[in-house]
Amino acid sequence: MDRIDAAARELRDADVAAALTGAGVSAPSGVPPFRGEGGIWSEYDPDAFDVWRFRRTPGEFWTDWLDLRADLLDADTEPNAAHRALADLSAAGHLDALLTQNIDGLHGDAASGVSADANEIVELHGNVRRAACRNCGRTTAADDAHERAESGDLPPRCDVCDGALKPDAVLFGEQLPRGALASAHEHAHASDAFLVAGSSLTVEPAASLPAAAADGGATLVVVNLDETPLDERADYVFREDVTEVLPALRDALGE
Repeated sequence: MDRIDAAARELRDADVAAALTGAGVSAPSGVPPFRGEGGIWSEYDPDAFDVWRFRRTPGEFWTDWLDLRADLLDADTEPNAAHRALADLSAAGHLDALLTQNIDGLHGDAASGVSADANEIVELHGNVRRAACRNCGRTTAADDAHERAESGDLPPRCDVCDGALKPDAVLFGEQLPRGALASAHEHAHASDAFLVAGSSLTVEPAASLPAAAADGGATLVVVNLDETPLDERADYVFREDVTEVLPALRDALGE
């Protein structure tokens, strides 16, 4: 608890603080990771979810996407204690931004349940709960697109321009959204304290964000069950369950 209290003080004293989350934060909610043992890519061919396949054969892409989406997230998936703790820290002003590699939308769900206004959530890899038109850029709720695809409307199309809809998640062969990446780098460089939760820090460019924060003098706190490449640079490393450490940090801050 001494280390928890010390890390909490760093967050409290920081003028600017940000957090980066990865698959380890959503795993306790039943969301499988993409990589590693039991991950999505052990069951599906990653090449089937390349942006070029979507462009060539969007109907076939959507058929496979519906199966993957069903395995990734179901209607009963809810935020866990780690999501809620981060939402509380954000709402209380202890986190200025929440940067996430996750595409499940659970951080948004957790934030919506907080009475105070939560700070910015930057979705680096998009969000599977949205679909976006490749032609005009309009976004829509993914559930509507999924219903159309399931009824045989392959690919589902934009109501405005009739362009093919794409899940609003970053596919292989796509760059991360420029706005999200620029915002994430801005927050990382400005941070006095940077919290990493549930990320292996092996997937770029997100993995470079805590290093950028540390280069700027930020206190680096890493919470992850497995070792990460930045553990040696971190000021505090907790190789423990995020659903235990993050609520403990929140509680230490008096939330």
